[in-house]
Amino acid sequence: MSTGAIIAIIIGVLIVLAVLWFVARAGRNRKLESRRVEAREIRREAEVGSAKADRTRAEADAQAAEARRQEALARERAASADEQHQEARERHIEAARKDPDADPDQAAAEFDQQRATRETAGTGETAGTGGDQSVEHYERTSDSDVDRERRFERDEDGDVVRDETYEEPRTNR
Repeated sequence: MSTGAIIAIIIGVLIVLAVLWFVARAGRNRKLESRRVEAREIRREAEVGSAKADRTRAEADAQAAEARRQEALARERAASADEQHQEARERHIEAARKDPDADPDQAAAEFDQQRATRETAGTGETAGTGGDQSVEHYERTSDSDVDRERRFERDEDGDVVRDETYEEPRTNR
């Protein structure tokens, strides 16, 4: 073989190796780019999920704030009602003091008995149970795949005495 043929074969092999190297590099670049696109899509889905979670948390916080507002309003109304009952009791005692045929202590006892009877009739309790001062709370939250209900009850000291959570998968509506 002549020197020119050997040089042509070497140049041909080098050209083939260079083409294979470029083809392999282009394939690797395409593979990396497809992985980048997939990673961007996963990040976007994660951001959407995070935004949904933030929205759900904000809704839950708003519901909790509304529940606290309602509870404060109920306590305020109960305190107002207690004040009105106390004023009515004092007026009954005052009337009994002015009435020569009435006993103020007996009038106070009768008023207290009537009030206790009205309160137990309104709550379904029997007389003498002491009047339950518990407060029941209800929360409902929803996210993309689950509806949740939470009911909990606090006693007069503010301690949770019952806490129940129900979850139900959402159906396409």
